[in-house]
Parts: sequence; C-alpha cells; structure tokens
Amino acid sequence: MTISENKYIDATSERKKHIDAILCSPSEKKVVVAGPGTGKTFLFKELLKGKRNTLTLSFVNALIEDLSLELCGLSEVRTLHSFARSELSKAAKKDINLFPKLPEVINEDAAILLDKDIDFDKIFHNRDDSNEYIPFYKKRKDYYDGFYGYADVIFAIVKYFETKKDCIPKYEQIVVDEFQDFNKVEVSLIELLASKSPILLAGDDDQALYAFKSASADYIRHKHSDACPEYVSFNLPFCSRCTRVIVDAANDIICAATKSGLLKGRINKPFKYFEDQKKDVESSQNPKIIYNKSFAKQIPWFIQQQMSEIAEEVRKSFSVLIISPTKNQSKTIVKALREKGFGSIQYVEKKNDNELTLIDGLKILLEDGKSNLGWRIVSKVLLNKSDFDNMLKETSQTDSKPIYEIIDKELKKEVVAMLKICRCVKGDKVIDEKSFDDVLKKLNLNPYEIAKDFLKDELENTTLRAGNPGLRKIPIKATTIQSSKGLAAEYVFITNFDDQYFIKEKDKTKVSDQDVCNFLVALTRARRKIFLVSTDANKEPTFLKWIDESHIDKIE
Repeated sequence: MTISENKYIDATSERKKHIDAILCSPSEKKVVVAGPGTGKTFLFKELLKGKRNTLTLSFVNALIEDLSLELCGLSEVRTLHSFARSELSKAAKKDINLFPKLPEVINEDAAILLDKDIDFDKIFHNRDDSNEYIPFYKKRKDYYDGFYGYADVIFAIVKYFETKKDCIPKYEQIVVDEFQDFNKVEVSLIELLASKSPILLAGDDDQALYAFKSASADYIRHKHSDACPEYVSFNLPFCSRCTRVIVDAANDIICAATKSGLLKGRINKPFKYFEDQKKDVESSQNPKIIYNKSFAKQIPWFIQQQMSEIAEEVRKSFSVLIISPTKNQSKTIVKALREKGFGSIQYVEKKNDNELTLIDGLKILLEDGKSNLGWRIVSKVLLNKSDFDNMLKETSQTDSKPIYEIIDKELKKEVVAMLKICRCVKGDKVIDEKSFDDVLKKLNLNPYEIAKDFLKDELENTTLRAGNPGLRKIPIKATTIQSSKGLAAEYVFITNFDDQYFIKEKDKTKVSDQDVCNFLVALTRARRKIFLVSTDANKEPTFLKWIDESHIDKIE
C-alpha cells in the first residue's frame, strides 16, 4: 500500500471516529459544531436511520428543500414557523393562516392609531413578554381574521407549550440545523421540545448571518460550553466540499480576525481539508484563489472569459454561483450575462421584503372576499393617506364593522373588478384587454415595458456574442451573500469584493464579526475554485490582505 493510499484510509478513519462518537453517545442532548461541507447531512441520515417518529427543523428554505429530499422517508422536515403553525392548528382545532408581513401591517397601524413607532418582530424575537403593546398587536391580529406572522406564530406556540407542557409533542429524535442563527423565541421553542425528546443541535458560529432578526451565535456557544453540562459537545472538522486552498484561506481569515480582536467567544474548533483522492486532483488543478480588479461594467465579461477557460479545461458541464453584496449588483450581472446569451442563469432571492403591495391584498381576497386583512392592504394602496387613516381609525372602535362594510362603494367596485381579472388569469380564461391593462398599471406593471423586455431578450439571446456556444446551458445561479446560505457550486465568483460593500461600518477600517461571517459563508460556497473580483482601483480589499499571499493568484 502506498503512502498516499494510507493517507486516504487514515483520513476516512479519522472522520468516521467523529461521526461514531456522536452516534454512539448515550446523551439525549447533543450539540455539534460543523463548518461548511463537513458532513452534517450524512450525520443526520445516520442518526435518523431506523427511527420512525422524527423531526428536523431549520429556517433556511434552501436548506429545508435539500434536507427534505436527502431525508425523505427518514424524517419530517419543517421550517420553524411551519411547525409552529401546525402545532397551533392542533391546539386551536382549526386551520391557522400565515401572512409573513402581518407585523409590518400592525407596525403601520400602531403608527396611525397610537402615534408610536413599534417593531413588533423585535418584541417577539427577543421575548419581550411583558411589553405593553402586545395586547394592541393581539387585538389587531384578531381583527385581521386571526392571521399570524412568522415571529408571532412561534411566540404563540411557545406561550402555549409553556402553559400546557403535556401538549408538547414527543419524538424519537429531533434534529435542529443552523442553530447559530436562532433568536431567543426560537431557542425557547427548541428548549421546550428538548424537554420531551432526544435532540441534536447543529450549527457553526463562524457562519452566523441573521443578526437582523435578533439571532445570536451566543446560544450555540452557550450550549457548547461547560456552562451547559446537560449538552454533550462534538465537532465535525473535515471539509469535503472545498479544495485545499479554500479551506486554507478560510483558516487565514479566522486567524487574522481573532488576532484583530474579533470573534470573541468563538468556539475554538478545527476546520480541516479532507484528504480524498478525487479532491486532491481538484486541489492540484485549482491551487490558487483568483483575484482580479475590474470596472463594475466589466464583471460580466470577466465571468464569461473565465467560464470559457474552464470549459476548455474540463470539457463537460459545471455549476457556477455568482455572489454579489447587493440585489441590484446581482440583477445587473444577471441581465448582462443573459444579453451575452447565457440561457440557464437563475437569480436566487431571499424573500424578506416587508413592503406591502396591492397583489398581497388581492391574493388574500381571492381566498376570502371579505377578509379584513385583504381589504386593509388594498385600501392602503388605493386610498389617499387621509381617507386611509380615517378608515383605519374607524376599525379601531369597540363596535367596529368589517372593512368590507366601511369602504366606499366605488373602491369596492374597483377591487371586485380587479379580483375578477385575477380569477380569469388563474383560470386561463379570456380577459378584456383594456381591463387587464388597467389592473397591470395599478400593480405598477407596465404592459409595454414587459413586452419590450421580452422581445429584447428574445432578440439578444439568439447568439452568444463571444465564446463557446456550449456555455449557453451551463447552470448559473446569482444571488447575495445572505441568500447564498445553503447553496454551493463548483466555481464561485464573488463580485464587488471591496471594503465599500464587505465592511458595513461607515469607518471602513472597522471590520465587524458579521462582516467576517458574511465573507466566510461566501468563500466556502465553492467546491473547486473561487474568483474574487474587486472594482476599487485605488484600494486592495481588507479581506484579501488577510489571506496568505501564497494562496492568491492576482491576474490582470
């Protein structure tokens, strides 16, 4: 047996020891710190194998979709709010409806009816149970047909389970993924479930992205520490997703961050390249991270050129992920690449836009023509501010009528006509063109612009302006850093790689923990090769300086 063969056998054996230690542990409460590509899904499969009544929870839709397929037949896989809704429906013995933007609706109500700027999501995320405005929220929620938002549905099931602990469901095994991105109310739910069932928490405090929803990596750090002896701690150190240089670069970033006084309280754990024959070949073929400076408008051209070179080298299909700091940057690159003839490019967007739209209200009214929530939303869009405020104040009276009975007859007629058009569209029926155009305009959709853009795409996508026609069908996904969670590709381009975008503080010399985590997540999406493309001609990116020069190939 050769030395290299021994190396691979030893690596496989060492990785198996870590998996077996978790599987063989008699503890009913386990916390596993697992970096990107270290085999969480394999662990979940092994842990759930042979068990009948199991539950897997996360909140990242991309991960839920992948886990649902990977764990098909092994576990019920749910988002937290989906699970909370289901349990609340059982408790109420009726269907519970979710409208994710409900907190935004009631935030607006509070501004008009109470003259207060209140962030209800924050109240629920942080379990501010005694907050004086919760009764106001509940009253408005009840008026709006009993709909729940994502945060308050979890808050509601937590409060229910805390008063009726005998109603907490029992499972043979519970698995919780991405625990580093849980907030206080979500952790409360997990702790209630853990009081009845064996549980495994998995996550990585180096990949914490969701501070905007009051999430904190401190929760996984606490569970992993000696201060929480009821949980037994483990780690999965071997990354089998990334090539060696990417693993080394991630460690460079972590080392530089800790030396700079960042990542205080971080769980000290190894993140190692997994010695594998196939991965070694890929690592030798892609020994460097590529860094390039380009004007912003040249980025699509650079991506096209690099993809052409990759195609000449590998001569088979490959996957590409383009990660940009902002949605607009991502959309601009997608548009430019489509104009160059790339036909299999997909823009992946995280749906967290809280702005209320006319279509939101119409969709609710299609299901229930007298819904207070639906009529409230369309009224906000179609009425002037004074009339809307007066209408809303009328709904706050003790003997308030349904909005359907309050609104002006002409407005009601206008909305009913729009609903008729929407039903025709859904049913693929003949539509009066003028009425259809009127509805599109009210939805801020210009029929002329839609048709023009369609025709423009058709005309420009007939040929690939440069390069190999075989590139047209290469699968490309483009997204932002937060929406890249749960995604991976063989080749990853990180665009606009400048301090202006990757360091959020106004003083661009002050890197935050969140900045570090964001970049680590983006960096470790790549299976084979990563391209860093900056646009600032006068300044080298801070994170580039943090990576050892031997790991970087700077190209013009």
